[in-house]
Order: sequence, then structure tokens, then C-alpha cells
Amino acid sequence: MRILVTGGTGYIGSHTVLALQEAGHDVVVIDSLVNSSVESLRRVAELTGQKAVFHAVDLLDEAAVDAVFARHAIDAVIHFAGLKAVGESVREPLKYYHNNLVGTLILLRVMDRHDVRSLVFSSSATVYGEHSPVPYVEKMEIGANNPYGRTKEQIEDILTDLGGSDHSWHIALLRYFNPVGAHQSGRIGEDPLGIPNNLVPFIAQVAVGRRDKLMVFGGDYNTPDGTCLRDYIHVVDLAEGHSAALNHVAGRTGVFRWNLGSGKGSSVLEVLRSFEAAVGRPIPHEITARRAGDLPAFWADASAALADLSWSTTKTLDQMCEDHWRWQKNNPNGYAG
Repeated sequence: MRILVTGGTGYIGSHTVLALQEAGHDVVVIDSLVNSSVESLRRVAELTGQKAVFHAVDLLDEAAVDAVFARHAIDAVIHFAGLKAVGESVREPLKYYHNNLVGTLILLRVMDRHDVRSLVFSSSATVYGEHSPVPYVEKMEIGANNPYGRTKEQIEDILTDLGGSDHSWHIALLRYFNPVGAHQSGRIGEDPLGIPNNLVPFIAQVAVGRRDKLMVFGGDYNTPDGTCLRDYIHVVDLAEGHSAALNHVAGRTGVFRWNLGSGKGSSVLEVLRSFEAAVGRPIPHEITARRAGDLPAFWADASAALADLSWSTTKTLDQMCEDHWRWQKNNPNGYAG
């Protein structure tokens, strides 16, 4: 198939492009490059021997998106593109609603116009909100508690309504948890702009000398070691999950939902110790007060993905940290270096 990947130069997107190419698909990428670098695709081409077609296009530019579909015979779309920082979404909600919702609506309108109705959407565990019991199961009611999460939730609603009204659509909604790690080559990985919002890239930047120390927010939660528990998933496993979902919905109409996670929680200190083992030395850190909005613990029930897609995670927390460190050590300043 010829697959269009929106946001395909980003962290998860570039790893998914690699997985798709390794599975024999032709890939076309569109990305505005607001939060990513086209260098990632150049390196993917090094690894696969195949060059993805790239168009520097913003989804808000409907004419440019339409031109991509007119130029390429697209069979299906994997949709990653969107703003994703929770804190920024709280400060600038209109920016997030406009970019994420309007961009998706334009994409869907162009897809419909060109008779392309297979879509895998990159949703998030943030749609479950703060009141859902763990583990999170797909049939739970959702209710995100920040603007970023609400854009994911509202796009899920749009796609559910679309699939319900027009049975020619094939739609997968993938709710995933905390992607970490990098391709084992160390050539592609996570390259956040500014201060990392997530734990593992922050630890990695401390380890490589770009940050002074890790601040651990809260050491008094009702968890085994007092720090928050999260479900971590290797980005390569996550990319394979997108490929599996794409293959599943290609022959089935309707709207399908799957959690992609490991099914277990790891604490902040467990992740830190695992990363220290990968680096081979202690990493400076300080346990400080809890951060507003942090949940004590959550993880996925990923049994539906196993049953429907024959997909499950294959990599351990130690492998995630080893691969992430290999990327960061070899690229201390990310793609810019």
C-alpha cells in the first residue's frame, strides 16, 4: 500500500515510517516541521534503503493537502500530526483546538474527496482523564482533563460519528501510553524542542550533560516506592502497533479502539535506576513536592490489541533505557548536532 503519514518526521512518526517501509509499503510524509526535523527521514532512508516522499505541508493548508492527494495515489493514512504539550495546551487552548481539530477536519475532508477512507489515528491515554480506575480499558467512559487531551477525545468523537454515518470508512483509534526508547541503531530517536516534558528524555539530557539534575515530583504517593507509576512502551513496539492496526482495519469497515501499552506500571525511580544502569553511573536527582495534575498511577489493559491484532510489547524497561541512551549519547544535541 501507499501510506500517507502526517507528522511523519516526528519521534513516533519517523519510527512508524521505518516500520512501514520494512513491511514493504510505500510512504508519503507530510509535516509542518514545527516540532521536528526532516533529518529524521534522511536517517530512516539510511536504515531502510528507501526514501520516503516528503512534503513540507501544514494540515491547516487545505489546498496544499489536497495537492498531495492529487499527486499520489494514497491508500491509507496514519495521522500523527498535532501539537502535544499538555502544559502549553493549558496556557494556549485556542492554539491547540484550532491546530489539532481544524487540521484533522481538513485532512478528513480531503481524504473523503479523494475516496481514501482508511485511517489510523494517533490518540492518547490522556483521553481517560483522572477518574478512571486502572488498568484503563477501551470500553471505559473517557473524559480528558486538559485541552491537549480534549482535542484527542474530540477527534475520537468526530471519527466515531464519521464511521457511524458512513460505513465505507475503516478507522482505528490507538490510545497509547508513554513512548520511550529509540531505534536500536541509535540513528533516530526523540529530539524534543526546549525543556523535555516527559521523564525519559529529561533523564537522558541530564545524563548527557544538558540538564543539571532530574526533579522527581512527589515521593509520598501510595505506590511501592512513593513515586508515580506509568506504563512505558518502546517506540519500536508502538510503531509495530500502528502497522498491525493498519493491516487489521484495511479489510474491515467501522471504528476500532485499542490501547497500546505494556500492561504494567513502572515508577519514576524504577525508570531512573534502569537508565542509570544503561549509562553506568548515578544520575543527579532530587525528590521534591508533588506537581499539580499528576495522577499517582495508571497503565493499560492491552489485552484487546493482543486478541485482535496479535500485538503486544516485546521490549523491557531496561531495553527501552539502553536504546534511548544509545540515541542520546550518539546525538547529544539531537538532530541539530
